[in-house]
Amino acid sequence: MPPADTVVDAHVHVWNPEAVHYPWLTHDLTSIDRVFTVGDAAPELREQGVGHVVLVQAADNRADSENMLNQALGNPEVAGVVAWVPLVSPDDTAAQLDAWRSEPVVGVRHMVHLETDPSWLLRDDVGKSLGLLADRRMTFDVSAETPTLLAHVTMLAERHPDLTIVLDHLAKPPIAALRSGHRAVWDLWAGMIAEIAQAPNVVAKVSGLNTAAGPGWTVDDLRPAVDHALEVFGPRRLMIGSDWPLALLAASSYTEVWTATRDTLGGLDEAERAEVLGGTATRVYGLAV
Repeated sequence: MPPADTVVDAHVHVWNPEAVHYPWLTHDLTSIDRVFTVGDAAPELREQGVGHVVLVQAADNRADSENMLNQALGNPEVAGVVAWVPLVSPDDTAAQLDAWRSEPVVGVRHMVHLETDPSWLLRDDVGKSLGLLADRRMTFDVSAETPTLLAHVTMLAERHPDLTIVLDHLAKPPIAALRSGHRAVWDLWAGMIAEIAQAPNVVAKVSGLNTAAGPGWTVDDLRPAVDHALEVFGPRRLMIGSDWPLALLAASSYTEVWTATRDTLGGLDEAERAEVLGGTATRVYGLAV
């Protein structure tokens, strides 16, 4: 295993429903409908040899970003923050990014998979804001969980060749469908991922797979998605993430989801594993670890 100071969990959330509005966090999600902090995960991070985390936004509002930045102040494990800015307003985007110059903000994400406008990513104003990210050497994380969004990510990569796009959760591969024998939907995902991987400015996260796998999942259920991602992206364009605490919807602990995700990398050699376990995240996000 690589030393802990080189291992990066590239996709961790923190949230505080008492202070921040999360429209998706409804009361029926009882296992995660509470405050989560970096400190809650810290003991398991140490046990698993994870030295650093990247916090990723969980709501399209500034309050969520400020909560993450406050967490970063008191937790040395936080190596970077993927925040939210109003991409539909390039002037406001520029102002917010400039205000955060001294903060550990390494990239931006918008929860585009929850937008009602299916073409939101292709808006002219959003495109201008993405150009501002590229100018500042900041990344754009995107949750492209439908074929339409995947197609739009391919278009974005062509329009913004200087922007590094981070494809969250391998675009949520239809693992549950594959387990049920529905090969067609799996083949569609696999083909679109292969097409996106042809764009050199797109990287992807091996994360969030357990919640895509359905009840009773095992590490063997996750392997086909990871194997395909390794084939089309290669280790230097993949980074591991737990998606904690959202992952707790289909896991009992951070340790369960982290070890299962990590174990999908068993076929890699030491150098390749080191890339997925930290090298890619450190390089892509420009982390000072």
